[in-house]
Amino acid sequence: MVEQQKTELFFHVGLGKTASTYLQNKVFTKFKDLVYIHPTSYRKYQKIIDSNIGKKIFISREMDRQLEREVKKFAEKYPDTKAILVLRSNEQWIVSQYRRFLKNGYPYTFKEFFDVENDQGYWKIQDAAFYPKIEILEKYFTQKPLVLFYEDMRKDTFGFIDKIAEYIDIEYDKKTISLEAHHTSYEEKQLKVMLRVSKFIFTKDPKYTGSYFNTWIRRRSRMLLCYIILYSALLIPGFLISKKPLIDKEELLKIKKYYANDWARCVGWNSRNN
Repeated sequence: MVEQQKTELFFHVGLGKTASTYLQNKVFTKFKDLVYIHPTSYRKYQKIIDSNIGKKIFISREMDRQLEREVKKFAEKYPDTKAILVLRSNEQWIVSQYRRFLKNGYPYTFKEFFDVENDQGYWKIQDAAFYPKIEILEKYFTQKPLVLFYEDMRKDTFGFIDKIAEYIDIEYDKKTISLEAHHTSYEEKQLKVMLRVSKFIFTKDPKYTGSYFNTWIRRRSRMLLCYIILYSALLIPGFLISKKPLIDKEELLKIKKYYANDWARCVGWNSRNN
């Protein structure tokens, strides 16, 4: 009797704002000889895995504060999964998350969003600690994860992709990979206008209840209004915009100092294991 080949599972646990969208749409789709489960198909991952027994399967899903919940749920059925985690320097990750929240119409000042001194912000101090995320992957999966750094991808994109390909043991054609960012960043001017306007038209923590259709309509309507505000902001003369920066540099230095040990532990773990 021929022994059935074991299914190999790889899970890119993509933190937001670490080039996850770029990787999911412009890189992972080009990997050869595997079944790729795009984030849009994540809800069907069990069905897809069960219908591809014996194959190499690569899943990608962006998660932040829900990381432990999702990893625990996935590991209950697939404990031998090999995870891939991309990290970004703590303070820059927080900045990028804040800009994303502003873009989506959340009317928070930076201090209201993240308060490194009193932990009274919307985004909590523990949410931006990265070493515990590595420990979560080690706790629930039996295989050592691959930990990579966003900053390394910015310096050498193909070298970064090569590490993922080597970990999965697959090939890809570099000529098929676009190096253009999937999304462009918004100007600080646009985000300042969004912050000012959103205070009057959006709630700080919107609750979406009801049917899937109603939730979808409400989210899309909010998103459309945000885009209208962001692109209309480009027409406003610069002298009408406050010169005060969105994020104080001293505040960033405090955050960097606070997480220095956490970041050093992540770098050390990477050196020992990858």
